[in-house]
Amino acid sequence: MADLTHYDLIVIGSGPSGYVGAIRAAQLGMKVCCIERDKLGGVCLNWGCIPTKALLHNAELYMEAIRHGEQWGFDIKPESVKVNWEKVVGRSRSITGQLNAGIAYLFKKNKIDHRAGHAKIVAGKTAAGPCRVEVRKATGPYYKGSGDGDLQTLTADKIIIATGAAPKQLPFAPCDGKTIISSYEAMNLPARPASMLIIGSGAIGMEFAYFYNAFGTKVTVVEMVDRILPIEDDDISAAAQKVFTAQGIEFRVGTSVKAIDKTAKGAKVTLFKVANEKETETVEVETVLVAVGVGARHDGLFDASLGIRIGDSGPNKGHIWTDYRDTPEPTYQTSVAGIYAIGDVIGPPWLAHVASEEAIACVERMKGHHTLGVDYASIPGCTYCNPQIASIGLTEREAKAKGIKYKVGKYPFKSHGKAIAVGATAGLIKVITSDPYGEILGAHIFGEDASELIGEMGLAKRLEATIEDVVSTVHAHPTMHEALKEAVLAVDGRAIHA
Repeated sequence: MADLTHYDLIVIGSGPSGYVGAIRAAQLGMKVCCIERDKLGGVCLNWGCIPTKALLHNAELYMEAIRHGEQWGFDIKPESVKVNWEKVVGRSRSITGQLNAGIAYLFKKNKIDHRAGHAKIVAGKTAAGPCRVEVRKATGPYYKGSGDGDLQTLTADKIIIATGAAPKQLPFAPCDGKTIISSYEAMNLPARPASMLIIGSGAIGMEFAYFYNAFGTKVTVVEMVDRILPIEDDDISAAAQKVFTAQGIEFRVGTSVKAIDKTAKGAKVTLFKVANEKETETVEVETVLVAVGVGARHDGLFDASLGIRIGDSGPNKGHIWTDYRDTPEPTYQTSVAGIYAIGDVIGPPWLAHVASEEAIACVERMKGHHTLGVDYASIPGCTYCNPQIASIGLTEREAKAKGIKYKVGKYPFKSHGKAIAVGATAGLIKVITSDPYGEILGAHIFGEDASELIGEMGLAKRLEATIEDVVSTVHAHPTMHEALKEAVLAVDGRAIHA
């Protein structure tokens, strides 16, 4: 029997865009319902951002103990250190439980209704009535599916779609969850594989490469372009490949996958050089991790009659279209009245912090508030291996392509006092500034605490700060943050310690 309930706003999805949007809407006095087909918190809190960082921290501790313990004065023999794999993975999974409970508490605190199930939007807002959503018990895998069973019918003045994205699969070798896996399975393997081939060297690929390599898996990373971490600055990519190769990870750049054939012991992967398809190589591994990107999750979300627009080209291909690429002050409304979309489901950059900011902008503009919105030219991106990678703004490659007159400053961590003290001398900072005015155009960091350091450069870029603004800011000593000042000083050849 239908349960007809009306809300000011229904949010579909409870990830970093969905739960943030729901909470902000409730703060602004809206009656809100959030529908989630899986666990509260979405991919980020359950399968991505947070639990992966727990795994990576385990890997960092292990590597410090067995590879660098002697230099710290600890007599730790590698053969005497035993890894309880179940606890390594279990700690990560237990953290998700805390996060789920935290979202549930925030929903209760803000009087947000939570409905578990698969949502299907059957009508947008018209003169005849409000938006309408049907909710049934979720069926199918976590990344797509539909619903069945008893029907609940909800109505709302507005709907926000925040259903996120799911890992892409290879059309000739779909994931089976055992031999060919996605990032979901990589977080929760029952045993550490002896060998693994990772397809893709973006943030997800490199984080899992670091994690499994640290615990002793023989890891091979395959990347189609001629460098790892393709979206990063070329100098950062080169420095990172050198360091991670020294850690034991093998790389095949300028290389693609021709075939994956399952065997009794795993898989036989046939590779070929992009520049010469006749130049092939066969690699036999226990597990293949596909990390070639993500695609929008909107399977079974719309009634066929709704006619919602889906992007058919460029960065929006396969994602829900909204006005965010066509106007400087987007409302994030889709092609259907009363229906909005935010986060990964509308396209790149697929980042949790972007999704949350879009949620705030969408809801506040929905309520008629003035908001600065999202500065898409100043989005920080981070990769959490060790050393870390973080960047914001233009790469040197992009500055050249745009014909911008610029200067570059570089500072290696090998010269830095705090880095030497903590044994983290691998890496560098690269800053790109406008010429002649010295405005910060981009910053790229490979090294200790990169994901924390990038915040200062993000603020500098957002405020259109110049070289002199950063230089005249006193940085505490000894800190890693001093390295940012040195890199900026280096733009004009004024670095003190390099």
